[in-house]
Amino acid sequence: MRRMIVAAAMLLALGVGLGAFGAHALRMRLDPAMLAVWQTGVQYHLVHAMGALVVAMLALTQPEMRLLRAACALLLLGVLLFSGSLYALALSGARWLGVITPLGGVAFIAGWLTLAIAALRLPAQPAGGS
Repeated sequence: MRRMIVAAAMLLALGVGLGAFGAHALRMRLDPAMLAVWQTGVQYHLVHAMGALVVAMLALTQPEMRLLRAACALLLLGVLLFSGSLYALALSGARWLGVITPLGGVAFIAGWLTLAIAALRLPAQPAGGS
């Protein structure tokens, strides 16, 4: 899980950098529609990288739960596919990259559903526990 925490943290740092890059360097270079595509990539990037970090940290407390590792991996994969394809689309204008984006969306959804299944399988807390 250490590698997934590092990957999530690195993706979060990258997301902040890409957000700043879009706001400052790309603002005058991209048309408003492509800048909106970039910003959507950044938004989903940051939200799901943070989600992956939280899931990875939860997995540290439940190391036997492979579903938590799978959920984290799916969220990280989603960032690469979804946001990565939007960044590439915004920079290149190559519309065919848009076919990759839904694969990232599916990875996001699968990651969150996998987390839900993992949560249902967590051991029950004793009365008075959290």
